[in-house]
Amino acid sequence: MVSKAEKTVALPAVVDLDSLDAIRDGLLDVIEDGPVAVAADGVQRVSTNALFMLLSAAGTAQRNNYDFAILQPSAAMTAAIERLGLATQFEGMMRQ
Repeated sequence: MVSKAEKTVALPAVVDLDSLDAIRDGLLDVIEDGPVAVAADGVQRVSTNALFMLLSAAGTAQRNNYDFAILQPSAAMTAAIERLGLATQFEGMMRQ
């Protein structure tokens, strides 16, 4: 069996309601096709809705037996996750 190549979706500096549609579309394009990496090193601000969308995408990837990773989450993103009490839900997908 040939393993599929990981595809990367980069998050913008500001991940808010205005950017969610584009991010969702980017994730939908790759999530059914193989492992996904989300580049989060440049995130300066992230909305609660965006974090829940990432958790939903991770669940979809898991149901499809694909890996879902958040690469190099910025300090702002990590702080938002912790502030909202979502550290447990994101545990295991955060990769430095």
